[in-house]
Amino acid sequence: MLTVAALYRFTRFDDPAALRAPLLALCEAEGVRGSLLLATEGINGTIAGSAAGIGAVLAHIRSLPGCEALDWKQSTAEAMPFGRMKVRLKREIVTMGVEGIDPRLSVGRYVVPRDWNVLISDPDVAVIDTRNDYEVQIGTFRGAVDPGIGTFRAFPDWWRAHADQFAGKRIAMFCTGGIRCEKSTAFLKSEGVAEVYHLQGGILKYLEEVPEEESLWDGDCFVFDERVSVGHGLAPGPHVLCRSCRRPLSPEDRVRPEFEEGVSCANCLSEKDEAHRAGCRERQRQMSRLSG
Repeated sequence: MLTVAALYRFTRFDDPAALRAPLLALCEAEGVRGSLLLATEGINGTIAGSAAGIGAVLAHIRSLPGCEALDWKQSTAEAMPFGRMKVRLKREIVTMGVEGIDPRLSVGRYVVPRDWNVLISDPDVAVIDTRNDYEVQIGTFRGAVDPGIGTFRAFPDWWRAHADQFAGKRIAMFCTGGIRCEKSTAFLKSEGVAEVYHLQGGILKYLEEVPEEESLWDGDCFVFDERVSVGHGLAPGPHVLCRSCRRPLSPEDRVRPEFEEGVSCANCLSEKDEAHRAGCRERQRQMSRLSG
């Protein structure tokens, strides 16, 4: 059984490029795969490997400036959920595109999973899902508002266009692991919203800690690796990825006539042209030969 670690830390890295090579070398030496992002504002990513390998990498990250108190969320996978190890340099570790937003200076109030149900059941609280539309499609909290955004970068414009709808409300926001809410709550505070809350540890921590019989979560949670989705107790979900558009597909999606494995699904059939589908078919044939 492999350990999967989802992590992030907002801190100040004066020279993130200097951190990249040693971190990548350690991950490769320990057989750890996944994706880590480095920026001047910190580190973010998900990695998988043996318990010892993950422990070595986490120890190294904790030795970096401001990362001593690094928090991470653990789950497991029977097979390696990543093809290779990537450590990338980015402008932001989660891209919102709004200058001056710094979660180290101002952020919403954290709510631990065991207290989340009470908060979001209050009629004076508006609950907002900050994830992308294809993530919301396969699961969300009951009664949550779906902004219908394709990327997190679109969230500020959505909020500014709809802020009047939430006048006088307390705002509770959530995301997969907590990092998007660090920025979205900081952004709402900069927009003058007085009471802003977010789910500490994100959906993953909620699904890990809150018993299914007490849960207000419906469906599965999309994750950015080959597991595709997880459910209560972080058990693997039933979804696979469409290799053409990278959206999650349920078992029902895979019996629709628009679905062709590795080539198309109902979401993207009209978005892609025949040349694209021909390339996907060739890739699928090559993958089938390699796996056969």
